[in-house]
Amino acid sequence: MTAVTAETPVAARSHPGPRGLFRAMARVHRTALLFWIGLVAVEVVALLWSLGPGANAAWAEHRAMGCHSGSPNLGCDMPGPAMLRYETAVTLAAGLLSLLPVLTAAWAGGALIGRELEDGTAQLAWTQSVTPARWLAAKLAVPALLLVPGTLAVTLVHRALWSAHSDLARAMGWREWHDDSVYEANGILATVHPLAALALGVLAGVLLRRALPALGVAVLAVSTLIWELDELRPRLWPTPPGTPALMHQHPSSHFWPLQLVETGIVLAVAALATATAFLVLRRRTGAAV
Repeated sequence: MTAVTAETPVAARSHPGPRGLFRAMARVHRTALLFWIGLVAVEVVALLWSLGPGANAAWAEHRAMGCHSGSPNLGCDMPGPAMLRYETAVTLAAGLLSLLPVLTAAWAGGALIGRELEDGTAQLAWTQSVTPARWLAAKLAVPALLLVPGTLAVTLVHRALWSAHSDLARAMGWREWHDDSVYEANGILATVHPLAALALGVLAGVLLRRALPALGVAVLAVSTLIWELDELRPRLWPTPPGTPALMHQHPSSHFWPLQLVETGIVLAVAALATATAFLVLRRRTGAAV
C-alpha cells in the first residue's frame, strides 16, 4: 500500500464521494436550497387548503348565490370573498409551478455554473479534488434530485384537488383541463420542464462562463422553449376529424398522449443540452475531463 506523503498531489489525497459533493453544493447554494424548500411548502399548503376548507367555503358561497341551479343569478359571474380566496390560492400554486422553469434556468446559468467559472472556484476545485466531468455531473445531478420529488409532490396534490373539485373550477368559469397552468400542473410536464431548464442553464453557464450573460441567455432559451411548446402542443396529437388543432378541441382522453409526446420532446432537449455541456467542458479542459 502506498503511503500518502507531503509530496503526494492533493488530487490523489482527496476524491470526495457523492455525499461529499452534495454537502459541498448544499453549503454553497444553501440560499437556493432554502428557497426551493419554502416554495414547495407554500405550494403544497396552498393546494391542501384549497382541497379542504377553501373548496368547502367556495362551494357554500357558490350555492348560496343560487349559482348551482339551472338558471344562475346575474351575480354568479362576480365571485364572493370565499371564491376569490379559493381562486387566488389555486392560481398562486399553479402559477409558481409554471414560473419554476425560468427560475431554474436563471439560477443554473448564473449562480450554479456561470459565477463559479467566472470567479475561478470551479477551476480551483478541478485542481484539488474533482475532475471537471465529475464537477459538472454533480452540478446537474444534485439539483435534479431536489427538483423531481418537489415538483412531483406539488403535482400529486394538484391532481387530487382537480379530481375532487374540477366541477367547482368549471362552475366558476376560469379553469379547464387544457388551460396551460392546469394542464402542466396535473401531469409530468411540471417535472420535466424544470429539468430541461436546468440543462439549458448549465449549458449557458459552460458556454459563456460569466454569471449575468449566462443568466440572461438561459432565461431567454427557456422562455423560447416554453413558448414554442405552447404553440406546438395542440398539434402533438391528432384532433377529432373536422376540428382545428386547438387545445379545447381535444377531448380530455387526449391528456396523457399529449403529455407523453411533449415529455419526449422536452427530455430530448434536456439530453442534448447536457451532452453539449459535457462536450464543451471537455474541449476547454482537455485531458482533465
